Amino acid sequence: MLSRLLLLLCLIATPTLAQQKVLRVVPSADLRVLDPQYSVVITRIHAMMIYDTLFSWDSKQQPRPQMVESYTTSEDGLLWRFTLRPGLRFHDGQDVTTADVVASLKRWMARDIVGTKLASYIATMEADDPRTFSIRLSKPAPFMLFALGSAIGRVPFILRASDAATDAGTPITTTIGSGPFRFNRDQWLSGQRVVYDRNTDYVPRSEPPDGLAGGHVVKVDRVEWNIMPDSSTAAAALQAGEVDLWEQAAADLLPVLERSRNIVVDRAAPLPNQGLLRPNGLLPPFNDARARLALAYIVDQNDTLAAGVGDEKWWRTCESYYICGGPLGITAGTAAYAKPDLEKARQLLAASGYKGEKIVFITTNEIPWMGRMAEVVADRLRAIGANVDLQYSDWGTVVTRLPNQGPTDKGGWNLFVTGSSGTTMAHPLTNLATDMSCNRTNFSGWVCDEEVERLRQAFLDAPEAGRDAALTALHRRLAEVQPYRILGQWDIPYARRSNITPVLPAAVMVYWNIEKK
Repeated sequence: MLSRLLLLLCLIATPTLAQQKVLRVVPSADLRVLDPQYSVVITRIHAMMIYDTLFSWDSKQQPRPQMVESYTTSEDGLLWRFTLRPGLRFHDGQDVTTADVVASLKRWMARDIVGTKLASYIATMEADDPRTFSIRLSKPAPFMLFALGSAIGRVPFILRASDAATDAGTPITTTIGSGPFRFNRDQWLSGQRVVYDRNTDYVPRSEPPDGLAGGHVVKVDRVEWNIMPDSSTAAAALQAGEVDLWEQAAADLLPVLERSRNIVVDRAAPLPNQGLLRPNGLLPPFNDARARLALAYIVDQNDTLAAGVGDEKWWRTCESYYICGGPLGITAGTAAYAKPDLEKARQLLAASGYKGEKIVFITTNEIPWMGRMAEVVADRLRAIGANVDLQYSDWGTVVTRLPNQGPTDKGGWNLFVTGSSGTTMAHPLTNLATDMSCNRTNFSGWVCDEEVERLRQAFLDAPEAGRDAALTALHRRLAEVQPYRILGQWDIPYARRSNITPVLPAAVMVYWNIEKK
Protein backbone atom coordinates (compact mmCIF):
# COMPACT_ATOMS: atom_id res chain seq x y z
CA MET A 1 0.00 0.00 0.00
CA LEU A 2 2.90 2.37 0.77
CA SER A 3 4.26 1.96 -2.78
CA ARG A 4 0.85 2.82 -4.25
CA LEU A 5 0.53 5.88 -2.02
CA LEU A 6 3.97 7.13 -3.09
CA LEU A 7 3.02 6.62 -6.72
CA LEU A 8 -0.21 8.62 -6.34
CA LEU A 9 1.58 11.43 -4.50
CA CYS A 10 4.14 11.56 -7.31
CA LEU A 11 1.37 11.94 -9.89
CA ILE A 12 -0.25 14.75 -7.91
CA ALA A 13 3.09 16.52 -7.42
CA THR A 14 3.94 16.61 -11.14
CA PRO A 15 0.88 18.04 -12.96
CA THR A 16 2.92 19.01 -16.03
CA LEU A 17 3.16 15.33 -16.89
CA ALA A 18 -0.56 15.33 -17.69
CA GLN A 19 0.33 16.68 -21.13
CA GLN A 20 3.03 14.04 -21.63
CA LYS A 21 2.87 10.37 -22.46
CA VAL A 22 4.37 8.65 -19.44
CA LEU A 23 4.91 4.89 -19.41
CA ARG A 24 4.74 3.71 -15.79
CA VAL A 25 6.52 0.43 -15.14
CA VAL A 26 7.01 -1.91 -12.20
CA PRO A 27 10.58 -3.14 -12.84
CA SER A 28 11.93 -6.52 -11.80
CA ALA A 29 14.23 -4.94 -9.19
CA ASP A 30 15.43 -1.63 -7.81
CA LEU A 31 18.28 0.13 -9.59
CA ARG A 32 21.23 0.33 -7.23
CA VAL A 33 24.32 0.28 -9.50
CA LEU A 34 24.71 2.71 -12.41
CA ASP A 35 27.87 1.33 -14.00
CA PRO A 36 26.72 -0.02 -17.41
CA GLN A 37 29.21 -2.86 -17.22
CA TYR A 38 27.89 -4.21 -13.93
CA SER A 39 26.58 -7.71 -14.58
CA VAL A 40 23.08 -7.40 -13.09
CA VAL A 41 19.94 -7.55 -15.24
CA ILE A 42 18.28 -4.36 -13.95
CA THR A 43 21.50 -2.38 -14.52
CA ARG A 44 21.72 -3.84 -18.02
CA ILE A 45 18.16 -2.66 -18.76
CA HIS A 46 19.01 0.76 -17.35
CA ALA A 47 22.09 0.92 -19.58
CA MET A 48 20.11 -0.07 -22.67
CA MET A 49 17.97 3.00 -22.07
CA ILE A 50 20.77 5.56 -22.02
CA TYR A 51 23.76 4.04 -23.85
CA ASP A 52 24.28 2.63 -27.33
CA THR A 53 26.39 -0.17 -28.81
CA LEU A 54 28.37 -0.64 -32.02
CA PHE A 55 26.32 -3.68 -33.00
CA SER A 56 23.13 -5.19 -31.57
CA TRP A 57 21.70 -8.71 -31.57
CA ASP A 58 18.41 -9.09 -33.36
CA SER A 59 15.71 -11.48 -32.09
CA LYS A 60 17.69 -14.42 -33.56
CA GLN A 61 20.97 -13.35 -31.95
CA GLN A 62 22.42 -12.19 -35.25
CA PRO A 63 24.60 -9.05 -34.94
CA ARG A 64 23.40 -5.98 -36.83
CA PRO A 65 25.10 -2.56 -37.08
CA GLN A 66 23.85 -0.04 -34.53
CA MET A 67 26.29 2.85 -34.01
CA VAL A 68 28.37 1.55 -36.92
CA GLU A 69 27.51 2.88 -40.38
CA SER A 70 29.77 0.51 -42.34
CA TYR A 71 32.67 -1.89 -41.88
CA THR A 72 35.19 -3.83 -43.96
CA THR A 73 37.49 -6.76 -43.36
CA SER A 74 40.63 -7.83 -45.16
CA GLU A 75 40.75 -11.01 -47.23
CA ASP A 76 42.71 -12.84 -44.52
CA GLY A 77 40.20 -11.73 -41.85
CA LEU A 78 42.85 -10.02 -39.74
CA LEU A 79 42.15 -6.33 -40.32
CA TRP A 80 38.74 -4.82 -39.60
CA ARG A 81 37.79 -1.17 -40.16
CA PHE A 82 34.62 0.37 -38.75
CA THR A 83 33.02 3.74 -39.53
CA LEU A 84 30.54 5.31 -37.10
CA ARG A 85 27.20 6.76 -38.13
CA PRO A 86 27.21 10.56 -38.48
CA GLY A 87 25.41 12.64 -35.87
CA LEU A 88 26.10 10.45 -32.82
CA ARG A 89 26.12 12.67 -29.72
CA PHE A 90 26.36 12.14 -26.01
CA HIS A 91 23.67 13.65 -23.79
CA ASP A 92 26.04 16.47 -22.80
CA GLY A 93 26.32 17.56 -26.46
CA GLN A 94 29.76 16.05 -27.19
CA ASP A 95 30.18 14.13 -30.44
CA VAL A 96 30.80 10.40 -30.06
CA THR A 97 34.26 9.71 -31.47
CA THR A 98 36.34 6.60 -32.00
CA ALA A 99 38.50 7.65 -29.03
CA ASP A 100 35.38 6.99 -26.90
CA VAL A 101 34.86 3.68 -28.69
CA VAL A 102 38.40 2.39 -28.18
CA ALA A 103 38.45 3.38 -24.50
CA SER A 104 35.04 1.78 -23.91
CA LEU A 105 35.98 -1.50 -25.61
CA LYS A 106 39.18 -1.74 -23.60
CA ARG A 107 37.26 -1.32 -20.33
CA TRP A 108 34.74 -3.95 -21.42
CA MET A 109 37.46 -6.40 -22.47
CA ALA A 110 39.10 -6.16 -19.06
CA ARG A 111 36.33 -8.06 -17.26
CA ASP A 112 33.61 -9.49 -19.49
CA ILE A 113 33.81 -13.16 -20.57
CA VAL A 114 33.00 -12.32 -24.20
CA GLY A 115 35.26 -9.26 -24.21
CA THR A 116 38.15 -11.16 -22.65
CA LYS A 117 37.91 -13.87 -25.30
CA LEU A 118 37.86 -11.31 -28.12
CA ALA A 119 40.79 -9.43 -26.56
CA SER A 120 42.90 -12.59 -26.77
CA TYR A 121 42.66 -12.35 -30.59
CA ILE A 122 43.46 -8.63 -30.86
CA ALA A 123 46.91 -7.36 -31.78
CA THR A 124 46.05 -3.65 -32.00
CA MET A 125 42.98 -1.43 -31.75
CA GLU A 126 43.31 2.19 -32.85
CA ALA A 127 41.28 5.29 -33.68
CA ASP A 128 42.16 6.21 -37.28
CA ASP A 129 40.13 9.43 -37.28
CA PRO A 130 37.11 10.70 -35.28
CA ARG A 131 34.69 8.39 -37.14
CA THR A 132 36.86 5.39 -38.15
CA PHE A 133 38.71 2.85 -36.02
CA SER A 134 40.64 -0.33 -36.81
CA ILE A 135 41.09 -3.67 -35.10
CA ARG A 136 43.99 -5.87 -36.20
CA LEU A 137 43.81 -9.50 -35.08
CA SER A 138 46.56 -12.02 -34.44
CA LYS A 139 44.33 -14.73 -35.91
CA PRO A 140 40.86 -14.68 -37.50
CA ALA A 141 37.92 -14.30 -35.09
CA PRO A 142 34.73 -15.42 -36.88
CA PHE A 143 32.73 -14.35 -33.81
CA MET A 144 33.96 -10.72 -33.97
CA LEU A 145 30.61 -9.05 -34.78
CA PHE A 146 28.70 -11.40 -32.47
CA ALA A 147 30.99 -10.30 -29.63
CA LEU A 148 30.67 -6.59 -30.39
CA GLY A 149 26.88 -6.97 -30.28
CA SER A 150 26.87 -8.97 -27.03
CA ALA A 151 23.82 -8.42 -24.82
CA ILE A 152 24.80 -10.65 -21.89
CA GLY A 153 26.95 -10.11 -18.82
CA ARG A 154 28.87 -6.87 -19.24
CA VAL A 155 27.65 -5.35 -22.50
CA PRO A 156 30.08 -3.32 -24.70
CA PHE A 157 28.24 -0.02 -24.27
CA ILE A 158 30.02 3.05 -25.59
CA LEU A 159 30.86 5.57 -22.86
CA ARG A 160 32.62 8.89 -22.97
CA ALA A 161 36.38 8.30 -23.01
CA SER A 162 36.68 10.12 -19.67
CA ASP A 163 34.24 7.67 -18.05
CA ALA A 164 35.73 4.64 -19.79
CA ALA A 165 39.14 5.58 -18.37
CA THR A 166 37.83 4.48 -14.94
CA ASP A 167 39.37 1.19 -13.82
CA ALA A 168 37.08 -1.70 -14.74
CA GLY A 169 36.89 -2.73 -11.10
CA THR A 170 35.74 0.72 -9.95
CA PRO A 171 32.01 1.42 -10.55
CA ILE A 172 31.30 4.62 -12.44
CA THR A 173 28.43 6.80 -11.26
CA THR A 174 28.04 9.13 -14.23
CA THR A 175 25.05 8.53 -16.54
CA ILE A 176 25.96 10.31 -19.78
CA GLY A 177 25.35 8.09 -22.78
CA SER A 178 24.25 8.60 -26.36
CA GLY A 179 21.16 6.39 -26.30
CA PRO A 180 17.45 7.06 -26.88
CA PHE A 181 16.69 8.04 -23.25
CA ARG A 182 18.30 10.41 -20.76
CA PHE A 183 18.58 9.44 -17.10
CA ASN A 184 16.71 11.99 -14.98
CA ARG A 185 18.91 12.09 -11.90
CA ASP A 186 16.82 14.80 -10.21
CA GLN A 187 13.78 12.49 -10.21
CA TRP A 188 15.66 9.42 -9.00
CA LEU A 189 14.58 8.21 -5.53
CA SER A 190 16.40 5.03 -4.59
CA GLY A 191 13.97 2.34 -3.54
CA GLN A 192 11.01 4.30 -4.95
CA ARG A 193 11.36 5.67 -8.46
CA VAL A 194 13.70 5.81 -11.48
CA VAL A 195 12.91 8.20 -14.35
CA TYR A 196 14.06 8.35 -17.98
CA ASP A 197 13.17 11.11 -20.44
CA ARG A 198 13.14 10.80 -24.22
CA ASN A 199 16.36 12.00 -25.79
CA THR A 200 15.05 14.44 -28.39
CA ASP A 201 18.48 14.62 -30.06
CA TYR A 202 18.72 10.88 -30.69
CA VAL A 203 18.57 9.79 -34.34
CA PRO A 204 17.42 6.16 -34.62
CA ARG A 205 18.44 3.85 -37.42
CA SER A 206 16.00 3.59 -40.32
CA GLU A 207 15.64 -0.22 -40.23
CA PRO A 208 12.58 -1.78 -38.58
CA PRO A 209 13.13 -2.83 -34.96
CA ASP A 210 14.12 -6.46 -34.41
CA GLY A 211 15.24 -7.55 -30.96
CA LEU A 212 17.87 -5.03 -29.87
CA ALA A 213 18.66 -4.16 -33.49
CA GLY A 214 17.06 -1.71 -35.90
CA GLY A 215 15.49 1.63 -35.09
CA HIS A 216 15.27 2.54 -31.40
CA VAL A 217 12.24 4.79 -31.81
CA VAL A 218 10.96 6.27 -28.54
CA LYS A 219 7.17 6.78 -28.65
CA VAL A 220 6.60 8.11 -25.12
CA ASP A 221 7.94 11.23 -23.43
CA ARG A 222 9.00 9.57 -20.21
CA VAL A 223 9.44 6.14 -18.64
CA GLU A 224 9.03 5.84 -14.88
CA TRP A 225 10.06 2.78 -12.93
CA ASN A 226 7.99 2.54 -9.75
CA ILE A 227 9.65 0.16 -7.29
CA MET A 228 7.12 -2.26 -5.77
CA PRO A 229 8.79 -5.28 -4.11
CA ASP A 230 5.43 -6.68 -2.96
CA SER A 231 3.83 -8.61 -5.83
CA SER A 232 0.27 -8.12 -4.56
CA THR A 233 0.80 -4.34 -4.53
CA ALA A 234 2.17 -4.45 -8.08
CA ALA A 235 -0.74 -6.55 -9.33
CA ALA A 236 -3.28 -4.22 -7.70
CA ALA A 237 -1.61 -1.14 -9.21
CA LEU A 238 -1.68 -2.73 -12.67
CA GLN A 239 -5.32 -3.72 -12.33
CA ALA A 240 -6.24 -0.20 -11.18
CA GLY A 241 -4.39 1.42 -14.09
CA GLU A 242 -1.92 3.17 -11.76
CA VAL A 243 0.93 1.50 -13.69
CA ASP A 244 1.03 0.38 -17.30
CA LEU A 245 3.42 -2.56 -17.30
CA TRP A 246 4.76 -5.11 -14.82
CA GLU A 247 8.11 -6.31 -16.05
CA GLN A 248 8.17 -9.68 -14.30
CA ALA A 249 4.69 -10.72 -13.19
CA ALA A 250 4.51 -13.14 -10.25
CA ALA A 251 3.59 -16.68 -11.35
CA ASP A 252 0.97 -17.18 -8.63
CA LEU A 253 -0.89 -14.02 -9.72
CA LEU A 254 -0.95 -14.75 -13.45
CA PRO A 255 -4.41 -16.42 -13.38
CA VAL A 256 -5.88 -13.30 -11.74
CA LEU A 257 -4.26 -10.97 -14.27
CA GLU A 258 -5.28 -13.12 -17.22
CA ARG A 259 -8.94 -12.86 -16.23
CA SER A 260 -8.87 -9.06 -16.53
CA ARG A 261 -10.16 -7.59 -19.82
CA ASN A 262 -7.74 -4.67 -19.55
CA ILE A 263 -4.56 -6.67 -18.97
CA VAL A 264 -2.47 -8.74 -21.39
CA VAL A 265 0.01 -11.36 -20.17
CA ASP A 266 2.72 -12.12 -22.70
CA ARG A 267 6.27 -13.35 -23.32
CA ALA A 268 9.01 -10.76 -23.71
CA ALA A 269 12.22 -12.71 -24.33
CA PRO A 270 12.78 -14.43 -27.69
CA LEU A 271 14.40 -17.38 -25.89
CA PRO A 272 13.26 -19.04 -22.65
CA ASN A 273 15.23 -19.41 -19.44
CA GLN A 274 17.13 -22.61 -18.76
CA GLY A 275 17.23 -24.46 -15.44
CA LEU A 276 20.51 -26.03 -14.27
CA LEU A 277 21.38 -28.66 -11.70
CA ARG A 278 25.03 -27.78 -11.10
CA PRO A 279 27.37 -30.31 -9.45
CA ASN A 280 30.66 -29.48 -7.76
CA GLY A 281 33.36 -31.02 -9.92
CA LEU A 282 36.05 -30.61 -7.26
CA LEU A 283 34.51 -32.95 -4.66
CA PRO A 284 33.39 -36.60 -4.72
CA PRO A 285 31.19 -37.99 -6.06
CA PHE A 286 30.64 -35.45 -8.84
CA ASN A 287 34.31 -35.06 -9.69
CA ASP A 288 33.67 -38.34 -11.53
CA ALA A 289 31.75 -38.03 -14.82
CA ARG A 290 29.84 -41.24 -14.00
CA ALA A 291 28.22 -39.61 -10.98
CA ARG A 292 27.26 -36.62 -13.13
CA LEU A 293 25.77 -39.02 -15.68
CA ALA A 294 23.70 -40.49 -12.84
CA LEU A 295 22.12 -37.05 -12.43
CA ALA A 296 21.19 -37.11 -16.10
CA TYR A 297 19.37 -40.42 -15.67
CA ILE A 298 17.41 -39.45 -12.55
CA VAL A 299 15.99 -36.13 -13.78
CA ASP A 300 12.57 -36.02 -15.40
CA GLN A 301 12.20 -32.50 -16.75
CA ASN A 302 8.41 -32.81 -16.73
CA ASP A 303 8.57 -33.16 -12.95
CA THR A 304 11.09 -30.37 -12.32
CA LEU A 305 9.25 -27.94 -14.59
CA ALA A 306 5.80 -28.79 -13.24
CA ALA A 307 7.07 -28.25 -9.69
CA GLY A 308 9.09 -25.12 -10.39
CA VAL A 309 7.06 -23.32 -13.04
CA GLY A 310 3.54 -24.74 -12.87
CA ASP A 311 1.35 -24.03 -15.89
CA GLU A 312 2.64 -26.09 -18.82
CA LYS A 313 1.98 -23.31 -21.34
CA TRP A 314 5.01 -21.48 -19.96
CA TRP A 315 7.52 -24.36 -20.18
CA ARG A 316 8.88 -27.16 -22.35
CA THR A 317 11.34 -30.01 -21.95
CA CYS A 318 14.60 -29.62 -23.82
CA GLU A 319 17.91 -31.52 -23.88
CA SER A 320 19.96 -28.85 -25.64
CA TYR A 321 22.68 -27.07 -23.71
CA TYR A 322 22.24 -24.20 -26.16
CA ILE A 323 18.44 -23.79 -25.91
CA CYS A 324 15.77 -25.45 -28.02
CA GLY A 325 14.44 -22.82 -30.40
CA GLY A 326 17.77 -20.98 -30.44
CA PRO A 327 20.06 -20.75 -33.46
CA LEU A 328 22.38 -23.43 -32.02
CA GLY A 329 19.79 -25.53 -30.19
CA ILE A 330 20.85 -29.06 -31.18
CA THR A 331 20.39 -32.13 -28.95
CA ALA A 332 23.20 -34.36 -30.26
CA GLY A 333 24.20 -37.08 -27.79
CA THR A 334 21.34 -36.57 -25.31
CA ALA A 335 18.74 -39.10 -26.51
CA ALA A 336 19.54 -41.55 -23.69
CA TYR A 337 18.53 -39.00 -21.02
CA ALA A 338 15.12 -38.07 -22.39
CA LYS A 339 13.49 -40.56 -19.99
CA PRO A 340 14.69 -41.38 -16.46
CA ASP A 341 16.42 -44.69 -15.79
CA LEU A 342 16.88 -45.01 -12.03
CA GLU A 343 18.59 -48.40 -12.21
CA LYS A 344 21.16 -47.08 -14.65
CA ALA A 345 21.66 -44.07 -12.38
CA ARG A 346 22.18 -46.31 -9.35
CA GLN A 347 24.83 -48.32 -11.21
CA LEU A 348 26.69 -45.23 -12.39
CA LEU A 349 26.70 -43.65 -8.92
CA ALA A 350 28.15 -46.84 -7.44
CA ALA A 351 30.75 -47.11 -10.22
CA SER A 352 31.94 -43.58 -9.37
CA GLY A 353 33.01 -44.85 -5.95
CA TYR A 354 30.10 -43.41 -3.98
CA LYS A 355 29.50 -45.30 -0.72
CA GLY A 356 26.73 -43.36 1.00
CA GLU A 357 28.64 -40.21 1.93
CA LYS A 358 26.51 -37.14 2.64
CA ILE A 359 25.69 -35.08 -0.48
CA VAL A 360 25.23 -31.44 0.54
CA PHE A 361 22.58 -29.86 -1.68
CA ILE A 362 22.19 -26.12 -1.06
CA THR A 363 19.08 -24.20 -2.12
CA THR A 364 16.61 -21.48 -1.20
CA ASN A 365 12.88 -20.95 -1.00
CA GLU A 366 13.29 -17.18 -1.45
CA ILE A 367 13.26 -17.94 -5.17
CA PRO A 368 10.39 -20.45 -5.09
CA TRP A 369 11.10 -22.35 -8.30
CA MET A 370 14.65 -23.09 -7.15
CA GLY A 371 13.53 -24.66 -3.90
CA ARG A 372 10.78 -26.69 -5.57
CA MET A 373 13.05 -28.04 -8.30
CA ALA A 374 15.70 -28.92 -5.71
CA GLU A 375 13.14 -30.93 -3.73
CA VAL A 376 12.20 -32.97 -6.81
CA VAL A 377 15.86 -33.74 -7.58
CA ALA A 378 16.63 -34.60 -3.94
CA ASP A 379 13.77 -37.11 -3.87
CA ARG A 380 15.08 -38.77 -7.03
CA LEU A 381 18.59 -38.99 -5.60
CA ARG A 382 17.28 -40.62 -2.46
CA ALA A 383 15.41 -43.12 -4.63
CA ILE A 384 18.75 -44.44 -5.94
CA GLY A 385 20.27 -44.63 -2.46
CA ALA A 386 22.01 -41.26 -2.17
CA ASN A 387 22.38 -39.70 1.28
CA VAL A 388 21.10 -36.19 0.50
CA ASP A 389 21.34 -33.29 2.94
CA LEU A 390 19.06 -30.63 1.42
CA GLN A 391 20.04 -27.37 3.12
CA TYR A 392 17.77 -24.30 2.84
CA SER A 393 18.91 -20.73 3.42
CA ASP A 394 18.22 -17.27 2.08
CA TRP A 395 19.46 -16.58 -1.45
CA GLY A 396 22.16 -14.22 -0.22
CA THR A 397 23.68 -17.01 1.87
CA VAL A 398 23.58 -19.39 -1.09
CA VAL A 399 25.36 -16.84 -3.30
CA THR A 400 27.98 -16.23 -0.61
CA ARG A 401 28.59 -19.95 -0.24
CA LEU A 402 28.87 -20.82 -3.93
CA PRO A 403 32.50 -19.63 -4.40
CA ASN A 404 33.69 -21.92 -1.57
CA GLN A 405 35.96 -24.57 -3.12
CA GLY A 406 36.57 -26.35 0.17
CA PRO A 407 35.12 -29.60 1.54
CA THR A 408 31.52 -29.74 2.74
CA ASP A 409 32.54 -29.64 6.43
CA LYS A 410 34.28 -26.33 5.70
CA GLY A 411 31.33 -24.65 4.01
CA GLY A 412 31.65 -26.37 0.64
CA TRP A 413 28.80 -28.05 -1.21
CA ASN A 414 27.98 -30.75 -3.76
CA LEU A 415 24.90 -29.54 -5.67
CA PHE A 416 22.72 -26.50 -6.29
CA VAL A 417 19.93 -25.46 -8.66
CA THR A 418 20.06 -22.25 -10.63
CA GLY A 419 18.91 -20.81 -13.94
CA SER A 420 19.90 -18.34 -16.60
CA SER A 421 18.40 -16.51 -19.56
CA GLY A 422 18.16 -18.31 -22.87
CA THR A 423 20.12 -15.49 -24.49
CA THR A 424 23.04 -16.21 -22.18
CA MET A 425 22.91 -19.98 -22.57
CA ALA A 426 22.36 -20.13 -26.34
CA HIS A 427 25.98 -19.91 -27.52
CA PRO A 428 29.23 -21.68 -26.51
CA LEU A 429 30.91 -18.31 -26.00
CA THR A 430 28.29 -16.96 -23.59
CA ASN A 431 27.08 -20.13 -21.83
CA LEU A 432 29.17 -19.89 -18.66
CA ALA A 433 28.22 -23.36 -17.44
CA THR A 434 29.64 -25.11 -20.53
CA ASP A 435 32.98 -23.39 -19.93
CA MET A 436 34.92 -26.41 -18.63
CA SER A 437 38.28 -24.71 -18.19
CA CYS A 438 40.58 -26.52 -15.79
CA ASN A 439 41.93 -23.47 -13.97
CA ARG A 440 39.14 -23.24 -11.36
CA THR A 441 38.07 -19.81 -12.60
CA ASN A 442 34.98 -20.96 -14.50
CA PHE A 443 31.41 -20.95 -13.17
CA SER A 444 30.88 -22.21 -9.59
CA GLY A 445 31.13 -25.98 -9.66
CA TRP A 446 34.39 -25.78 -11.62
CA VAL A 447 33.62 -28.90 -13.67
CA CYS A 448 36.68 -29.47 -15.83
CA ASP A 449 37.24 -31.20 -19.17
CA GLU A 450 40.11 -30.33 -21.51
CA GLU A 451 38.43 -32.00 -24.49
CA VAL A 452 35.34 -29.82 -24.14
CA GLU A 453 37.57 -26.76 -24.07
CA ARG A 454 39.39 -27.92 -27.21
CA LEU A 455 36.06 -28.46 -28.99
CA ARG A 456 34.60 -25.19 -27.73
CA GLN A 457 37.62 -23.31 -29.10
CA ALA A 458 37.33 -25.22 -32.37
CA PHE A 459 33.72 -24.04 -32.70
CA LEU A 460 34.68 -20.41 -32.05
CA ASP A 461 37.43 -20.60 -34.68
CA ALA A 462 35.39 -22.54 -37.24
CA PRO A 463 34.47 -20.80 -40.51
CA GLU A 464 30.79 -20.73 -41.42
CA ALA A 465 31.05 -23.92 -43.47
CA GLY A 466 32.48 -25.90 -40.55
CA ARG A 467 30.33 -24.61 -37.68
CA ASP A 468 27.67 -27.33 -37.74
CA ALA A 469 30.17 -30.17 -37.47
CA ALA A 470 32.11 -28.36 -34.76
CA LEU A 471 28.93 -27.69 -32.77
CA THR A 472 27.79 -31.32 -33.02
CA ALA A 473 31.14 -32.62 -31.78
CA LEU A 474 31.07 -30.18 -28.86
CA HIS A 475 27.51 -31.02 -27.87
CA ARG A 476 28.15 -34.77 -27.94
CA ARG A 477 31.10 -34.35 -25.61
CA LEU A 478 29.07 -32.18 -23.23
CA ALA A 479 26.41 -34.89 -23.09
CA GLU A 480 29.10 -37.41 -22.10
CA VAL A 481 30.71 -35.39 -19.32
CA GLN A 482 27.63 -33.44 -18.07
CA PRO A 483 28.90 -30.09 -16.78
CA TYR A 484 25.35 -29.68 -15.48
CA ARG A 485 22.03 -31.46 -15.79
CA ILE A 486 19.50 -29.46 -17.80
CA LEU A 487 16.22 -29.09 -15.88
CA GLY A 488 14.20 -27.73 -18.81
CA GLN A 489 13.33 -24.29 -20.08
CA TRP A 490 10.56 -21.77 -19.43
CA ASP A 491 9.35 -18.27 -20.20
CA ILE A 492 9.03 -15.50 -17.63
CA PRO A 493 5.89 -13.55 -18.59
CA TYR A 494 5.28 -9.85 -18.24
CA ALA A 495 1.90 -8.09 -17.93
CA ARG A 496 0.72 -4.83 -19.50
CA ARG A 497 -2.41 -2.77 -19.79
CA SER A 498 -4.25 -3.38 -23.07
CA ASN A 499 -3.64 0.20 -24.24
CA ILE A 500 0.11 -0.46 -24.25
CA THR A 501 1.56 -2.01 -27.40
CA PRO A 502 3.71 -5.14 -26.90
CA VAL A 503 7.37 -4.87 -25.99
CA LEU A 504 9.92 -6.08 -28.51
CA PRO A 505 11.11 -9.66 -27.97
CA ALA A 506 14.74 -9.00 -27.03
CA ALA A 507 17.57 -10.21 -24.84
CA VAL A 508 16.48 -7.74 -22.13
CA MET A 509 13.34 -5.66 -21.66
CA VAL A 510 13.54 -2.48 -23.74
CA TYR A 511 11.23 0.54 -23.73
CA TRP A 512 11.66 1.97 -27.20
CA ASN A 513 8.97 1.28 -29.86
CA ILE A 514 6.28 1.01 -27.16
CA GLU A 515 3.16 3.11 -27.64
CA LYS A 516 0.67 4.22 -24.99
CA LYS A 517 -2.68 4.75 -26.70
